[in-house]
Amino acid sequence: MRDVKACSEREYFAVVAERPGMFGIRSLSDLESFLIGYDQHALRHGGPGLDGWRDWLVARRGKDCNHGWTGQVRHLALPEGWTSWDITSEQEARVSRLLFALFDEFLAEREADEGKEKADPR
Repeated sequence: MRDVKACSEREYFAVVAERPGMFGIRSLSDLESFLIGYDQHALRHGGPGLDGWRDWLVARRGKDCNHGWTGQVRHLALPEGWTSWDITSEQEARVSRLLFALFDEFLAEREADEGKEKADPR
């Protein structure tokens, strides 16, 4: 396994996605809690955390509602609709897979934007 201290955000979450059980993630709820913990740590230590994540998901979906990012990911993963936070294990697996894929896209865009800012700091 890689040295997670030396990983970029994207590399770190790729490791987490590859072996979630090693990080205590055994369910969608665990994954969401893991990301919330990541965000809270970032807030305390000056990192970007999940800043902009919900807005990015709303733009990706093309529609807003009163759900936080967890609901936005469910809407994207389950376009046929969902009526309860208690979803089937098949739906949970679909949401988890999409969450990791979307989060990677979000981080890639953020890295690209940060690179542009460093190149042109106006």
